[in-house]
Amino acid sequence: MKKTLLATAIIGALGASAAAQAATVYDQDGTKLDVYGRIAMGIAGGGPEYNDAEQKIDNGAEFVDVDSRLGLRMSHEVNSDLTAFGRLEWRFKGDERYTESGFTEIRQSYLGLQSKQYGTVQAGNFDSFYNQFVSLPFDVYIDRGLEFAGHPKQSRGDSIGYYTPDLQGWTAFLQLKHYSTRGQFETGNNDPDSVIAAQGGVRYEQGPITVGLGFVDDVVVGGGNGEIMGGLIGSYAINDQFSVRLGYEGRENSDSDVRDGGYDTVGLGGTYTTGPWAFTADYYNVDRDGGVDDSNAWAFGSYYNVSSNFDVFLELADGDAPTVNRDVTLGDLTDEVYYLTGARYHF
Repeated sequence: MKKTLLATAIIGALGASAAAQAATVYDQDGTKLDVYGRIAMGIAGGGPEYNDAEQKIDNGAEFVDVDSRLGLRMSHEVNSDLTAFGRLEWRFKGDERYTESGFTEIRQSYLGLQSKQYGTVQAGNFDSFYNQFVSLPFDVYIDRGLEFAGHPKQSRGDSIGYYTPDLQGWTAFLQLKHYSTRGQFETGNNDPDSVIAAQGGVRYEQGPITVGLGFVDDVVVGGGNGEIMGGLIGSYAINDQFSVRLGYEGRENSDSDVRDGGYDTVGLGGTYTTGPWAFTADYYNVDRDGGVDDSNAWAFGSYYNVSSNFDVFLELADGDAPTVNRDVTLGDLTDEVYYLTGARYHF
């Protein structure tokens, strides 16, 4: 994949620099082991004042851990074409509430084979291929702000996936996730069945243009509504400092009585970088089916690289902002805005 100066600047400014900052602890005879991670702390506050049950909640400021993590990346060159690889990544909480159980989640745990000629196959616990190849242009925020499907979407554990090598800018992908009922008791009445959720699509990436088209079988057991979700999302680098992105994602309403029905979401955003600074801004319009209110959502981020290993940030987001008209006040616009500010050290 070709990397422009803009992409490099964005990756550095947003802190997605695990690969660049990884420390190689072993590299001999085609076998390599990297250690990487980050420690991230911040202050979060704001957001909705009421939950879905209309109960008032405390949305005051709090000192928080911001997705700190520790990972291992392993690879071995089988021959000139084929490489075996593995990855293991833990998420840990760095604040005082988790001093006795800091490692709270195995975020990534998978292995696979990569062929320059035939492509890559991997299995285990990994980020959604839909996110990696379709919705990634909008996935620029550390915390909240992405309204399209993110990396856990019908993915993580019990998954297997394949994607082709770069074919003159084109990459095709397919992933299957198995939801197993092994070990559960059978009653003979509406017994649960094992379910396989598929996702796939294609991405075109050439020069300043990136476009991804994909689908996800959004099964109920995985948090969906049982319908097919689809997306068409792309970005364009106008120059080495400024890129814009545009996308659509939607799914049909379900006849079954499940939470979250059909929707059509359109997103528009951009990223601007200058020196050690990066700024992001995105707007979404979400049109929901089934008599559920539509909503507007927006997000803004500001990031500054103090050094190649250390950055500071400020993010603002409102997932259900009021429509701007003559009756809306400044207080209405800022009433439920979520904010997060802090710093991260990458290693």
